[in-house]
Amino acid sequence: MEEFLINLDFGLFKILNAHWPGGDQIMWAVSGTWWWAPLYALLLWEIWKVSNKEWDRMVVRVLLLALCIAGTDILSARVIKPAVQRFRPSHSIELKGDVNLVIPPGRTEPYIGGRFGFVSSHAANCTGAAVFVGLVLGGGSWLWILLGWALLVGYSRIYLGVHFPLDILGGSILGGFIGYLLWRVQHKMVGNPVNAS
Repeated sequence: MEEFLINLDFGLFKILNAHWPGGDQIMWAVSGTWWWAPLYALLLWEIWKVSNKEWDRMVVRVLLLALCIAGTDILSARVIKPAVQRFRPSHSIELKGDVNLVIPPGRTEPYIGGRFGFVSSHAANCTGAAVFVGLVLGGGSWLWILLGWALLVGYSRIYLGVHFPLDILGGSILGGFIGYLLWRVQHKMVGNPVNAS
């Protein structure tokens, strides 16, 4: 079973890692943090609105969101990756020469990330934030839009050659669990969101 999953993961990686014209710059931006600043600002505004413009509710939700991102990041990068020690595609001996890597703008060498890739911190952080914020905003279309955003960021990591699909799936499961757990905590602390458009 393990061999089957690894072969499936490698096969999916080779398909999803295929590059297309103009994709390198787009996927590098998608994988970055600051490119999404307008989305973050919009989400903070939406959280403010569902908090009935009350600072105490807003602060609780923003602090729990920060805890969600910090928690997923620490668990993925400092606990799971060192424990599992699964090499990234960019460091994999089995795939040497078969990985399409991206040279970031202003650099001369391809981006290869750290040695280990399971689980993806990008996927964990984005999915955790997507689930938490999507549920705070009442679920529905916000939740699906944010999960789509997390999926796009996860795909960008495969495109860049620094994660296998199972790295993304593992990170997404971790992030989704923590995001949901912290949403339940905020639900007990400040109650249901009331859409105050």
